[in-house]
Amino acid sequence: MRIITFDIETSNQFSDVGSSDPTALDISVVGIHDSETETLSAFYADELPRLWKVLENADALVGYNSDHFDIPLLNKYYPGDLKRIKSIDILKEIHGVLGRRVKLDAVAEGTLKTHKSGNGLDALKWWREGLKEKVRDYCLKDVEITRRVFDYALENQSLKFAELGKIKEIKLDTRNWLKPQSSSLTQTLGF
Repeated sequence: MRIITFDIETSNQFSDVGSSDPTALDISVVGIHDSETETLSAFYADELPRLWKVLENADALVGYNSDHFDIPLLNKYYPGDLKRIKSIDILKEIHGVLGRRVKLDAVAEGTLKTHKSGNGLDALKWWREGLKEKVRDYCLKDVEITRRVFDYALENQSLKFAELGKIKEIKLDTRNWLKPQSSSLTQTLGF
């Protein structure tokens, strides 16, 4: 099964566009991990057409808050429909169990004993300062953390998160995460 773990950084924020709709934002960079090649790659907005064939051949897209944020935003650029590809949104899975959201950094700390290298507002500031490589590296670090969290969840049927100085565990049902969709058709562009 070919899994693409991904994350998106933007070149603006909700207050800039006067909306809370992710599709009102603009992409600065998309980072991915491809399970087929075990490589990390990044695509700036003007390079997104090179990403489409990779996504077209994915069996599943894995992200953190991806169903709500990343997929709708990326779909704005994509000539097909990414919602036709199986999605595993780790934050959505956590919310389904806890009934609330938990930041990726708290999950990284509890599960992997590591931290993100910044936050989305840092990435936006760096982008505006012309530090494109720094934004790319930050995005790829988030992809790497998300992939490791995903792998941990599959292996342990749980994740951990740090909260108020304690580590808490979340039991997850991952049995269907790698199960193929009922329809094998994911291609929308005919590659």
